[in-house]
Amino acid sequence: MLEQELTHLIQEARGGNQEAFTALVSRYKGTIFRQAYAMINDRSEAEDIAQEAFVKAYLSLAKLENDFAFVSWLTRIVTNLCYDKLKKLNKANIIRIDIEEQDSLLSKAALIDQMDLRLEIKEAMQQLSADHRIVLVLRDVQGYSYDEIADILKIPIGTVKSRIHKARMILKNELTRGDGNE
Repeated sequence: MLEQELTHLIQEARGGNQEAFTALVSRYKGTIFRQAYAMINDRSEAEDIAQEAFVKAYLSLAKLENDFAFVSWLTRIVTNLCYDKLKKLNKANIIRIDIEEQDSLLSKAALIDQMDLRLEIKEAMQQLSADHRIVLVLRDVQGYSYDEIADILKIPIGTVKSRIHKARMILKNELTRGDGNE
């Protein structure tokens, strides 16, 4: 039933029905934002990328050959936009903490420990190349299978597996680096 509803929305949107496309945006905006944020690590930039992804999707919806591939097609659009943004930023991402998160950190000790871990993970993620970061985000954050990741990124499944393995090893090394020095 869900696949039929998705196909119907896509066909309606392809026919110019803006309400149908708005329904698609509502359904996938959280997923798309999370993917962009995980790659870019900047809330504002991630919102811009998500919005740009939906605009590109709307403008090129007629090019979508298989309605059932909509999610992976949209994911590929976001991935490409993130790669472009990372190139422009020259991988000089700065970790930012929202004012609300800062207030929470000051008021609760347990949240401080949790935030420290999140920051360590974010910092470690920034040590990954864009290629390694995207496979890890698609697999561990978005929950895509190896086959789906290979399809989204248009790379062999062996490359997906090796990049995920290497990314996890780099993260492990980054997260355990300095543990003995404290």
